[in-house]
Amino acid sequence: MLEVMSESRENLLWLKASGKLTHADYAAVLIPRLEAVIREHGRARVLFQMDPDFQGWELGALWDDVKFDLKHLKDFEKVAVVGANRWVAAATKLFAHLMRGEVKTFGPEQLAEAWVWIQAQEDPHYPQYRRTDLA
Repeated sequence: MLEVMSESRENLLWLKASGKLTHADYAAVLIPRLEAVIREHGRARVLFQMDPDFQGWELGALWDDVKFDLKHLKDFEKVAVVGANRWVAAATKLFAHLMRGEVKTFGPEQLAEAWVWIQAQEDPHYPQYRRTDLA
């Protein structure tokens, strides 16, 4: 299941994943919402929170995710992934090298820190975070 959190606004989308993500989650929630954000604001900031009961992706949903990410590599300003297991964290690091925006992983206990980071406006002369900050 994929839930859009009420704190989402403007180009910031907070998604909370639980159970197993399906193609229907992508078709009904993630893809339309992210495409609307990108269309309206140019680039998106996404906080992707994985609940402790998150069981991953069905194959169709995983394929939807890969296709969407590859199509929109330049359309993410920041991505925060919270609560990822090792293989998701590794995939996130790989994705970070392909995209233009910043990507950072956070442990499940770091949700508040991720929320602060995803909202922070960077000083272009003194960037605080880089892709190498991936935990």
